[in-house]
Amino acid sequence: MPPITFLKSMPYKISYKDLKEESVKTTPENVKEANEALFSAKWNLPKAAKHCGMSQKEMKLTFWEYIKYNPSTYKA
Repeated sequence: MPPITFLKSMPYKISYKDLKEESVKTTPENVKEANEALFSAKWNLPKAAKHCGMSQKEMKLTFWEYIKYNPSTYKA
């Protein structure tokens, strides 16, 4: 089996315009979806925060408020 060689003639070019993500506007619907997904462990905190357009700290505080004022959906 011949050794694997990489092509030196193909430089990698990154367009930084393509890497920038569009900002998300925080809406009550987005926050509700994210809180419900966090509560049921479908999403992790970074994904939920990104979905809402919040920082992780803001999402954490919002989720704590959600837990405080919403009843549990499971039997302990």
